[in-house]
Amino acid sequence: MRLLHDFQALDRQLTRRAASWDSPWARQVLPAVESAAEKTKLWWGTALVMAATGGHTERRAAAAGLAGMLTAQVIGNAGCKQLYERRRPPLEMIPHDDAEDRPDSSSFPSGHTAAAVGFTATVALISPWWGAAASVPAAMVAVERVHSGAHYPSDVAVGAAIGLTSAWLVHRAPRLLRRLL
Repeated sequence: MRLLHDFQALDRQLTRRAASWDSPWARQVLPAVESAAEKTKLWWGTALVMAATGGHTERRAAAAGLAGMLTAQVIGNAGCKQLYERRRPPLEMIPHDDAEDRPDSSSFPSGHTAAAVGFTATVALISPWWGAAASVPAAMVAVERVHSGAHYPSDVAVGAAIGLTSAWLVHRAPRLLRRLL
């Protein structure tokens, strides 16, 4: 029980620290990242650019990335959020006004992070260059979710794990299906 208490205290401390990060960069860039990532627009747009400007490999990576993103959303939002209800970080922990516009759903896990990592990791398995390029906004989405007060760091970490698992599932699913059939 003591370990769980210590973990929760660390989670709250990291949330306070991330939310109190007050640089001009954070104030300008992170809200723009959140807006782009809302309703997965950023990942659909990235997939469109990949498919339009690339060849066969990039089109395949874009399609797989979208499959990874959607798988992560199903696991995170339709699965985990329904099983475990966790309140968002209290407003007292967030020293800026950006925390007023938060969802009412469970904070566990971060669906934004799951989608971002699911897309990015799946793309990286097929097109490492595009995966590296997508990793920058994916990391920014994860930081933004804690900075804005929408999530605890543990919510983001579990969201990232869901995204990685989704990438693995999308990558392995064709072989698994062939083996089953």
